[in-house]
Amino acid sequence: MKLWTKNNNSDELITEFTVGSDRIVDVHLARYDAEGSIAHATMLAQCGIISENESLQLKTELNNILELINNQSFTIPPQFEDIHSYIEFLLTEKLGETGKKIHTARSRNDQSLLDIKLYLRHEMKQIRTQTISLAETLLQLADQHRDVLLPGYTHYQLAMPSSFGLWFSAYAESLCEDLELIDTSINIADKNPLGSAAGYGSSFPIDRSITTSELEFSAMNINSAYAQMTRGKTEKICAVSIASVAATLNKMASDIVLFMNQEFNYISFPDSITTGSSIMPHKKNPDVWELIRAKGNKLQAVPNELALLLSNLPSGYHRDFQLTKEIIINAVVSIQQMLEVANYSISKIQVRKNILDDTKYNSLFTVDTLNELVQKGIPFRDAYMQVSTQIAGNSYVRPSSMPHTHLGSIGNPGIQEIHERLQVTVKSAEIR
Repeated sequence: MKLWTKNNNSDELITEFTVGSDRIVDVHLARYDAEGSIAHATMLAQCGIISENESLQLKTELNNILELINNQSFTIPPQFEDIHSYIEFLLTEKLGETGKKIHTARSRNDQSLLDIKLYLRHEMKQIRTQTISLAETLLQLADQHRDVLLPGYTHYQLAMPSSFGLWFSAYAESLCEDLELIDTSINIADKNPLGSAAGYGSSFPIDRSITTSELEFSAMNINSAYAQMTRGKTEKICAVSIASVAATLNKMASDIVLFMNQEFNYISFPDSITTGSSIMPHKKNPDVWELIRAKGNKLQAVPNELALLLSNLPSGYHRDFQLTKEIIINAVVSIQQMLEVANYSISKIQVRKNILDDTKYNSLFTVDTLNELVQKGIPFRDAYMQVSTQIAGNSYVRPSSMPHTHLGSIGNPGIQEIHERLQVTVKSAEIR
């Protein structure tokens, strides 16, 4: 069934190509299509476009459809083009001519815009919750291991002493900034496009403020032409915030894979978190973190994929937009899985203590030695040469203490300050 059919038969090859994966992808949007139709039916009655009785019949049946959709086995039968056509069919099958009235004063483009906005508003909030949870886990680990020293690297070479307190909390703070982008994407998705019809409004006397209120949007996209222009733009903005979280997970996973290597041996995980080899009995492979690393790279490509898809399109609707659904929904599903697995796995991490007791790490402390000489009055460049000479002559002795006291250093990683910043973000969401 096609909402646009004119009683002529479509070529099956063309139909299959144009429908694409909509029947599969639209399952993710089904709930929102039904909820949007309930709000639309309410508005049509309040504006006198349909009767109160017709509205009640439509909303009763739409709620029945919602129950069907909430069943985990829900699918869209192959004879239907998308969720819009399937829901309209179900309404018409039950209510006859009244069922056909649900499409009054709106377009399928209108419905797609709304469904995607509602879906992204809901799912980005879920991503937000998961991101906060992972940040909290990292801060707990940072506090638990704050004084356990760890080598710091530049250029893959030993550089200066770091700590697990610094390392864990660095990724927690990164997620705090990722949350700022997530909040922006939620704000963009939280604007009602319904009523823009095909992108140029409607001659029916509709009231868009009613659906805005019914669907609990914070505002509406005012200009109907711009409301249509948000198709793809909303997805891309959400993809940017998803890519930012993915980049944080990617970098953390890269560290973990390196730190698990036997020659580093800074951390380990229980056998249940690792995988083995088909021929090497000793292997404990970090497959989970390698896949997080790889999926993180894939997700960082999504904003560019959407940007290329949307490039050079003039205003108004184009079928090109159909492809944005699968791209962004797959990205949402992927980042949610990554956050769940990362949070679960990192909570099982086993940190090795006394790593820097090994003399091969002595060179990490040369800057501390140099700074100590400078504080005694020796010019920096002279102190630098003095330590360099000691290193070259194998006479360098690492200092017995490390006076790192400033905020954000290994002696004062700022775990509490980062936690407070995270709480500000949490509370700001509660206010909204």
